[in-house]
Amino acid sequence: MRLRVFHARTTAQALAQARAALGEDALILSTRRAQGGVEVTAAAPVAEEPVEPIAPPARRRATPDETVAAALRRHGVPEALIETFAVGDSLAAALAASLDFARLPLDPGAVLLLCGPPGAGKTLTAAKLATRLRIDGAAPAVIAADGRRAGAVDQLAAYTRLLGLNLVVAPDIPRLAKAIARRPQDAPTLVDLAGADPFCEQDGTELAALIEAVGATAVLVLPAGTDAAEAGDIAAAMAARGVRHLLPTRLDVARRLGSVVAAAAAGALALAEAGIGPGATDGLAPVDPAALESWLLAPPAARRSLRKDVMA
Repeated sequence: MRLRVFHARTTAQALAQARAALGEDALILSTRRAQGGVEVTAAAPVAEEPVEPIAPPARRRATPDETVAAALRRHGVPEALIETFAVGDSLAAALAASLDFARLPLDPGAVLLLCGPPGAGKTLTAAKLATRLRIDGAAPAVIAADGRRAGAVDQLAAYTRLLGLNLVVAPDIPRLAKAIARRPQDAPTLVDLAGADPFCEQDGTELAALIEAVGATAVLVLPAGTDAAEAGDIAAAMAARGVRHLLPTRLDVARRLGSVVAAAAAGALALAEAGIGPGATDGLAPVDPAALESWLLAPPAARRSLRKDVMA
């Protein structure tokens, strides 16, 4: 506000001066006698400049790295996941922040159930794990629980004979439960389950009951190169039954790995290893964010030698 003091012989004259100088809206703050008359202090409001509201800084939306995004699209990764993975400092960092990575529990006494749809590679994966454990000095218990597929037991028996391991055949749930109860406690137990329909209520109920009854860790074995949406649905259905890990197979022959990423994300399944070839001794590779990044960004031609590159 603007303050001014007016002197006049009378109050009326001082008020008239104030209004003439400051306008009819002048505020009379005080009136007092002064030498030669009166003194009036008046004020006039000063028009304030409108204050523009300060808008908060707009949140900058991360711009996807188009090179990474293009590579993920070639693999058939769902678009929603591309928006998550193709931002940040690196693809590996984004994968580490969004997906789970954890080693397979292969400690003494642990039970590992290899489950999944028919033909996913469960039997060969069991043989690969048994071979590696044997090389490392352990003698895992191996249980063939696939009583549906012709030749499944014979295939696994051929490996266990070469490894000097006993193979327990348990083609149904009651005998499987007994075999697991009698397992040795000084080595892990590998169970090759029969192929199951992930969307079958009976198969799912049996798997969930088995996992809970024996305290096992269930691993979804799923081939790479399939439809990403289908893989995601399978993983989500298996996760609802208690499956906690994902082991993708056939990475060496698959051109697109979108199904691997989609399954891991949809089921919140932990990645640990992947099948990269038919060999029992060198057919598995560890999976971590850096490895998955390299596989996703490498051109298909470069990934044809995946097994040799990983094991070199």
